[in-house]
Order: sequence, then structure tokens, then C-alpha cells
Amino acid sequence: MKYLTERIMKILFLIAACTSILAVTLICVFLFFSGVPAIGKIGISDFLLGMKWKPLNDLYGIFPMIIGSIYVTAGALVIGVPIGILSAVFMARFCPNKLYSILKPAINLLAGIPSIVYGFFGLVVIVPLMQDLFDYGGKGLLTASILLGIMILPTIIQVAESSIRAVPESYYEGALAIGATHERSVFSVLVPAARSGITAGVILGLGRAIGETMAVIMVAGNQAVLPKGLLSGVRTLTANIVLEMGYAADLHREALFGTGVVLFVFILIINLSISLVKRRAV
Repeated sequence: MKYLTERIMKILFLIAACTSILAVTLICVFLFFSGVPAIGKIGISDFLLGMKWKPLNDLYGIFPMIIGSIYVTAGALVIGVPIGILSAVFMARFCPNKLYSILKPAINLLAGIPSIVYGFFGLVVIVPLMQDLFDYGGKGLLTASILLGIMILPTIIQVAESSIRAVPESYYEGALAIGATHERSVFSVLVPAARSGITAGVILGLGRAIGETMAVIMVAGNQAVLPKGLLSGVRTLTANIVLEMGYAADLHREALFGTGVVLFVFILIINLSISLVKRRAV
């Protein structure tokens, strides 16, 4: 009976794994089948390096959106990664138990808040604040970066904290035994030992920042031009697809699928690059 149960569960797990792989494969096939022909019609150089996105004039250049996605994601990482890692270190090794019992559920709650709620928060809190500080419309690259930096914090904190706690306690005790202070033991021993897990948290945060759409649409300004500064309006690849897919037709619709292909390849390249860097670091 036990053998039969294990056999059935093994088959169920195999079916679930194959279903997941099949779903991803079908998505990739559909995306490339729908988007690659449009890139061929427009021209790879005109599509990827074109500076103008004007569907009414048959101009489909997504270079401003590529740059916008890179800038917004980089800004989110600059803001979110240091705060997230330091917060994880505090939660794992410095936080009092009473305070931890409050902070931990709060961070878990932040991870479950829908992106549209974050976008509304950015619209009614961050945008007016930026208007007062810099005397402009409030929507732009900096605002979107700040909001995305806040959104990726729970992911980075949770994964990094778990990684730090997973380091054997003997590492910490050994550092104390040779005369290191508590702070030095944490930052010189535990954090480097958990760098793989911390990197994984950063990668997950990066993935959320790149793929985020609704919150960015509400605070980024959505201007399909190259940003001239931190306060300039910007449009990301994901925002470009969502804003125009509802009414797009013919080549315009195909070009939006092509934008999705570029975004998909873009994410693959980033993940592979980070994996290579992580492997060499190990």
C-alpha cells in the first residue's frame, strides 16, 4: 500500500512538472509566433533602435521604451537593494523579539499588497511629494524608481533574511571566538556566507521590477521618448503593451507582441548574466 501511494504521488508530481513546462513552452511559442513576424516586417534595426513610436504613421521604434525600462529598473535596484539587504540583516541578527513579531507580519503583508494599490499610493502620496520638492508634474523616472524600490523590498528582505538565518551558527560563534565583535561577525562572516541566497533575492526583486506594469503606468508619465533626466516622463516596455493593446490592430498589434518578445529576451539575458556572475563568485 505504501509503495502504491508513493508511486501515485510520483506520477502526480511528474504530471504537475510537465504541465508547468508545457505552459511555459506554449507561452513562448505563442509569443514568438505572434511577435517575430512583426519585427521582420518593421526591420530589426528600425524596431529596436527606432526613436519614434507613432502607430498612426507606421513608426514602431521601441528604443525609448527599452531605455526607460532599464532606467526604471536600475533606479529601483539602487533604492531597494541596499535598504532590503540591511533590513534583512537587522531582522535576522539585530532585531529584538518583540519588535520582530511586529515587523515580520508587516513585511509579509507588504508582499501581498496588489500592485494597483502600490500605484494608488504612489499617485496620492509620492507624486504630490515630488511636486512639492522639485516643482514639476511629479510623474517621471524618479517617482517610478522610488515606487518600484518600495515594491521589491518585501521580496529581497524575505529571501535575504532566510539565507542569513540558514548560515550555520558555528560560523558566527567561530568569529566571536577569535575576537570579532557582534557587528563584525555578522557583516564579515554571515552576510558573505549567505551571498548566494541574497543574490537570489535581488534577482527575484529585479524580476518584479522589470515585469511591473500597473503601478508604473500610474506614476511614470508614460511618454514614449528618451528620458532627459530623473524628473522626465518615461514609458516602459510593459506599459507600452498595456496602454495600447486594447485598441491595436494589424501591424500595430503585432508590433506590441514584438515588444513582448523583446521584453522576454531582455529578461532572459539579465537572468543568464546574473547567473554567470553568481557562478563565478561562488
